[in-house]
This record gives sequence, structure tokens and C-alpha cells, in this order.
Amino acid sequence: MSAKNVVEIEDLAFSYGNREIFKSVNLTIPKGKVVGIMGASGCGKTTLMQLIGAQLRPSKGSVKVLGQDIHGLDRDALYKLRRRMGMQFQQGGLFTDLSVFENIAFQMREKTQLPEDMINDLVLMKLNAVGLRGAAQLMPSECSGGMSRRVGLARAIALDPDLIMYDEPFAGLDPISCNVVGKLIRRLNDALGVTSIVVSYDAQESLKAIDYVYFLADGAVVAQGTTEEVKNSADPFVKQFIGGLPDGPVPFHYPQNTYAADLELSA
Repeated sequence: MSAKNVVEIEDLAFSYGNREIFKSVNLTIPKGKVVGIMGASGCGKTTLMQLIGAQLRPSKGSVKVLGQDIHGLDRDALYKLRRRMGMQFQQGGLFTDLSVFENIAFQMREKTQLPEDMINDLVLMKLNAVGLRGAAQLMPSECSGGMSRRVGLARAIALDPDLIMYDEPFAGLDPISCNVVGKLIRRLNDALGVTSIVVSYDAQESLKAIDYVYFLADGAVVAQGTTEEVKNSADPFVKQFIGGLPDGPVPFHYPQNTYAADLELSA
């Protein structure tokens, strides 16, 4: 594995039972970059992150994270490697009975031997980085959608990971919150010197923050490129996805019989 790459995926295949998700996926995530994984709903974006985190095992191929074959590690080695990874969940994933402060302090208390006064300082520092130091004592139910995402982001960077993964960070947010979250992802990545993976179907917001993007469809990477290359691409899939066009390689309708055949069957 190249020292310049944080993640390397080769010939990856995966299925849920008889439902094939990936046929052969190949991609690399370079160190220090913000890389987007895009595709239509159901193409396997979140599944890919679960494979990178070893929540799922591939049926074929390899996933190397920070120089290690993550699916070949024993339990202790896997948990140690996961401590170098941060995750922002799609719906925030906050503990509803813990305050904002306690949500971020939780893993520091569980995974480190740091004294409480240092944990206090670190939590406030992480919250300050996402603009929510004043919200430390709020409960998750008192936070807006955008605030919850930012709390999730602060929690993702709590243990200073090398790799941060974002699962649909813009979903359900208003334009202002989308802009704030996108800028935070970019700023924190550069300031902390980490590597980020942004999984999203929101092309317009994602392209403001990322350096490089992979498009998934039909179980494989169907297009890729830098932000500028993607914006100017003549590839039919990329043009359809970026432009939100109804007609193109990605079908609107689920596979089906002809309308006339279904009407005859129901007669």
C-alpha cells in the first residue's frame, strides 16, 4: 500500500444474500484529501463505509486502511485501528439521554485514561471548532438538525482520528446549514491534517467541499475525477447526476414488465 493512500480498495465484491451490491470496486483515498463517494440511493454508498470500517465483510477483494488489511485483523487489532477512524452518522447518532458535552466526552472516558479536567478542555475545544461551545449543556432534543450534525462532527474528531467518514452530511438540512457543514468539513480536514470520505447524493453541496469524487452504479465505479473534471465532464452518467436529469443511464423506474403486460395480467 502506498504511504500516500489512507484507503485502498481492490476488486471488492459484496452481496446481501442474493442481492448483489458490488461486483468489482476499485478506488483509493489519498492522505489529506476530501474524497466524495456519490451515486443514486441504494447504490451501496453506506455499505461501502461499513466495509471500510469492517462492520461488513466482502465476498471478494481487499480493503486496506492505514496500511492494514482491515478484514484480516483480529478483534484487538481491529478495535485499535478503529480508534484512528471517526464517523459522522447520517442522522447524528447522538445519545439522546446525554447532553452535547457528555456525548463528546463519552468516548474519551471509554477509550482513554485522560483526567477529567483535560477531557473538559478537549470537549470544549472540539465544540468550539464547530461553533457550538455555547451549546455544551443542551440536550440533543434541544438541537436543530444542523446543530446535531455539527455535534456529530465534533464527536467524530474527538479522538483526533486519521480518517473521518461522513454519511450523508447534507441530508435534510436547509441551505444555510448545508453551507455551514460543508465549510466545516473542508476547514477541519485541512486544519487537522486528516483524510475525509464524504458519502452523499447531494452533488451541488458535496462538490463545494471535496477534492476528488467517485461515482458508484451497477456495482462498480462508473466515473471519477477531480471537482473541476466532474463539473466539466461529458460523461452521460456524470451529467445526469450532477444536473439532476430524469433521463439518462440511471433509470427512474424499478425494473418491470411493460405497462401493457401488467394491465393484461390484472384483467
